[in-house]
Amino acid sequence: MDAWDVCDLCIECCIKGDEIASIRSRREGQTRIEDSQQQQHIRSLFTRIARRYDHVNRVISLGQDQRWRRQAVALLDLPPDGILLDVATGTGDVALIAHERYPSAHIVGVDLTPAMVHQAARKTDRGAEQLRWALSDGLSLAFSDNTFDAVISAFMIRNVPDIAPAFAEQRRVVSPGGRVVCLEMTWPSRFPMSWLFPLYFFGWAALVGHLLSGDREAYQYLPRSVRQFLAPEAVVATMQSVGWREVTCSMRMGGTVAIYTGIK
Repeated sequence: MDAWDVCDLCIECCIKGDEIASIRSRREGQTRIEDSQQQQHIRSLFTRIARRYDHVNRVISLGQDQRWRRQAVALLDLPPDGILLDVATGTGDVALIAHERYPSAHIVGVDLTPAMVHQAARKTDRGAEQLRWALSDGLSLAFSDNTFDAVISAFMIRNVPDIAPAFAEQRRVVSPGGRVVCLEMTWPSRFPMSWLFPLYFFGWAALVGHLLSGDREAYQYLPRSVRQFLAPEAVVATMQSVGWREVTCSMRMGGTVAIYTGIK
């Protein structure tokens, strides 16, 4: 099998090189947990929009989404030759930005949806030996304890059935002293954004997303998922409850984007 082929939970097929030989799959002896109804829905949704995902994101975010990713990556504070896990990597934008900022780091991007992972692999220079992609569920990461120096996710956490196990899994695979960074959208609570944001999200973003992707349901789900998600204070409290220390939350774009950090 080519190193760039992707197989379900087959981390050893996707990660090559002695420099990250310490990364091991926990596949053997592990009973696979069946997808919840929400996970099945998310996988189906992102499979349908994978090919147009990047283009739609740039348009509906008015070109700001990559800037938010860069701001999140800047908070990782990776050591030289550090090992980074990008959970719910999607089409790989965060991992690729991290590779630019930390060129000596070893980066693994995982996602629940095969179509998204294949899009990430297509964007990767085959000479970039320090970037690898694999399939894995963010609620049951296929890695040993204390494997990574840092873990990051972008626009993932609101899509999981329960954020506490997701943050606990991220903490499990990070080494002591390692860092978590979570980039996520949040519903603004202060005027005028509390009034403008619904018009933008349920109007402009949903319409443009539908027109560009051809998938109305996917871009109706997007604003609903943000509207129903926890307030930043609740996210911080949940992170603390599973053991993350020194948890912070910094807001962007008038209180519509949050970047959470913590230390193990």
